[in-house]
Amino acid sequence: MAVAARVAVLPEKPGPLRIEEVQLPDPGPHQVLVRQHASGICHSQLHQIHEPRESDVVLGHESTGTVLEVGPEVDSVRPGDRVMVTWLPRVLDPDRRPWTATVRQADGRVAASQMVFTWADHTLVDELFLVRMPEATPTDVTAIIGCAVMTGAGAVINTADVQKGRGVAVFGVGGVGLAAIAAAHVRGADPIIAVDLDDAKLDFAKRHGATHGVNASKGDAVERIHELTRDPERTDLMGQPISGVDYAFDCIGAAEVARQIAPSLRGQAMGSNLRSTGVFVGIPRGTFEMSPGELILHEKRLAGSLGGSSHPERDFPEYLDWYARGLLDLDVLVSRRFALDEINQAVGELEAGRIEGRAILEF
Repeated sequence: MAVAARVAVLPEKPGPLRIEEVQLPDPGPHQVLVRQHASGICHSQLHQIHEPRESDVVLGHESTGTVLEVGPEVDSVRPGDRVMVTWLPRVLDPDRRPWTATVRQADGRVAASQMVFTWADHTLVDELFLVRMPEATPTDVTAIIGCAVMTGAGAVINTADVQKGRGVAVFGVGGVGLAAIAAAHVRGADPIIAVDLDDAKLDFAKRHGATHGVNASKGDAVERIHELTRDPERTDLMGQPISGVDYAFDCIGAAEVARQIAPSLRGQAMGSNLRSTGVFVGIPRGTFEMSPGELILHEKRLAGSLGGSSHPERDFPEYLDWYARGLLDLDVLVSRRFALDEINQAVGELEAGRIEGRAILEF
């Protein structure tokens, strides 16, 4: 059945988003029509908003909803199922790529997005981007599992495989960084050092498992990390005391932050086979230089993490279990709520840095 939907559309020419009333068609063979409950508002959308584009665009890539109708070849969900929408497919099918989500506006123009769009009260999505959720699970705060939690927690659990008792530093404590801190806490990491420019956000990070907060606007963050982690009983090849964290996560993506990841890592202790790892999680902006000698001398490792190296069908139930057990406090992490008609206000608040944690749209 075709359905009327209200969708936030980013116009081709620079300007505010507008709410369009569109008709979504019947689902194609592998498509699913979803009535949305809530959608996350991700910082990465700001990059899309400010980048040049060749057509109107529909945005959003994490949400929750209820299945209304499925295409004839869909076998993973059925009408009535509650689902989480994500931008990372459950499995890769080379015969069904690339994925493009589109809506046709009243004037005939098409607005498109890669994979999915969720800033809408209904969406039409390939079944590969849906993960079923238990019927009794809340559908508001869980909307951020499809990107923020997947990306931050997945970087800790999957990309770095953080181990109990080892030190972690997380640069940037927005929604993704807070999810990384929560996952490090679940893994038993110690210390867990949050790094940001805002004392209020650092205090907020401690509610999710951070043991220390470092305000990078008030001093050298790398030096402070080494002060907090110095171990005079262990030395490196040069006879210097060991300091630094075992894992450092860049959850921002700015070049000035990326340059601090390797220097914040622990040096190689004499007689130890443990290696420290830096993980780049945030969407990169610009380039940066670093000394390869530092990596070689201390055998530090650097890795990238796309969507937390996640397998949504495997990982999302674990994150829902953390939430149910109180290990992942989504009710606190989701700090602001907006209606679809308030989308431009929500984007402005996010860009101004006035949102702690994650904001969501509720439909």
